[in-house]
Amino acid sequence: MTTTIPVFSPLSLWTTVRSVGTFNLACSLAALWAFVKFSKTLRWRLKTTQLRGPPRTSFIYGVAQDLMSSLDTAEIYGRWATEYGVAYMIPTVLGQRQVVLCDPRAIAHFHARETWTYVHTPFAVARLEAVFGRGLLWAQGEVHRRQRKALTPAFSNAAIRKLTSVFYDSAYKVKSAWDTVIESSQDAGAIIEVQNWMNHVSLDTVGIAGFSHDFGSLDGKRSSVTEVFDSSGNNNQQVSAANKILFLLASAFPIIIKIPSKRTNLTEKLSVTMGEISNELLIRSRREKNVDMSGRDEEKSVIGLLVKSESQNTELHMSEEEVVAQMKVLLFAGYETTSISLTWALIELSLHPDVQTSLREELLAFGPDPTYDQLKANLPYLDAVVHEILRLHPPIGEFTRLAAADDVIPLSEPVRTESGEMTDSISIAKGTSITISAAAINRSPAIWGPDAKEFKPSRWLTEDGITAKAKEVQGHKHLLTFSDGPRACLGKDFAIMEFKAVLSVLVKSFVFEMRDGLDTKVEIVRGFFPRPRVVGEDDIGVPLRVRRYE
Repeated sequence: MTTTIPVFSPLSLWTTVRSVGTFNLACSLAALWAFVKFSKTLRWRLKTTQLRGPPRTSFIYGVAQDLMSSLDTAEIYGRWATEYGVAYMIPTVLGQRQVVLCDPRAIAHFHARETWTYVHTPFAVARLEAVFGRGLLWAQGEVHRRQRKALTPAFSNAAIRKLTSVFYDSAYKVKSAWDTVIESSQDAGAIIEVQNWMNHVSLDTVGIAGFSHDFGSLDGKRSSVTEVFDSSGNNNQQVSAANKILFLLASAFPIIIKIPSKRTNLTEKLSVTMGEISNELLIRSRREKNVDMSGRDEEKSVIGLLVKSESQNTELHMSEEEVVAQMKVLLFAGYETTSISLTWALIELSLHPDVQTSLREELLAFGPDPTYDQLKANLPYLDAVVHEILRLHPPIGEFTRLAAADDVIPLSEPVRTESGEMTDSISIAKGTSITISAAAINRSPAIWGPDAKEFKPSRWLTEDGITAKAKEVQGHKHLLTFSDGPRACLGKDFAIMEFKAVLSVLVKSFVFEMRDGLDTKVEIVRGFFPRPRVVGEDDIGVPLRVRRYE
């Protein structure tokens, strides 16, 4: 019997050794990752106050899937606050936990430390950069401070005062168009889908006011930017289960947002289109500056300040990449946020005809179109209606940040911890995620009183209409709609003045009613921002019956 002894070639021996080495290396890396993960988790548990909160409904997703599927996350956050207190923890993706703050004192502490102690999550950083580039929304810390300082003069009271006529011009374009629609109708009024009109009001206004460019969307002009904005606003079809799963997992693994999908394709198209129009406007403005722009008011406009910042060697210098990113942010914000608020205003006024009548009476009694200063101070009921809309329907409902350092957050009232002890402050370890629901705070009965969820502009007209607890909320008019601290919305006054000017013209000119009566139901649909939609309509349909006020 002959025994065969296998003979290994040098190549096969090297392959075997290398494969064993690769396997050992992989095992070592996995063990190192597990050790680091365990160490971080242990440190987090030891240094973070463990709070009570809802149980996980999914082993993988915690309660994240419930929140993503909900059409009113503010209601869920509010219910949990009632059950667990003004600060609690929720289980999220892959065993992670987030702290949710519903306490005015805690939120004020948080906002004062934003961009430094509390920063964007890696998921938010990746997503914001993918859509807008490295502009003001993306920036943090010193970069954020520099960019914001460079843009601030464009949003001063003096700058916005000069833009009031632009707001009115857009409003009267809508009035003229609607007059034509009503004239061609055989009835006393016409059914008008108002949300797309409000989108175009906002887009044309920010184009002229910010960049000295008329997109012409109110005149029916079509361009790449209006088409992509309209498609993004109408992208409210059911998201596939696979896309939902990818989006949830992206909070743990941000690289996932680069996987091609319908959502990422739309985001990329939006980013590219905004980049193209921004570059076109920037080239035109540079050319105009070279001809003669020194010392003129244009340097206080958004586009003027951006062009100026490119050539500065001071701390306010911005690179071309940063300048284009700012333009993309302002274009997008101009399209989305004010248009959402205007649409909600027309809905609420249609559902509350008594409020609509009172507002119209104030506006007609005042007479001609109010100036900037008069819009700001001389129309209390208009101011009340606008701020009640902003309270009930903030365009950005919630946000999440990551603790970049250990911190201790004070509370205005004690909460019970997981162990049953009471505490009036919570320790936060570096790496902790913190969520604040602006919508939940704005509509909290514990803060705003038992009528907090009602549309009630009269609350703003008397000193005791705003509860003592609501007055503890630090933010514009005690609201979190525009955030607060270093990240408070830079365009707040711009948005409010545009909102007031457009709404005043429309309410003086027309009477608004729900097409199907006062029992019409309105739901929230998810686009880039949550938008209203009449139940049963496609996309973002908000059809109202509009007739001239005689």
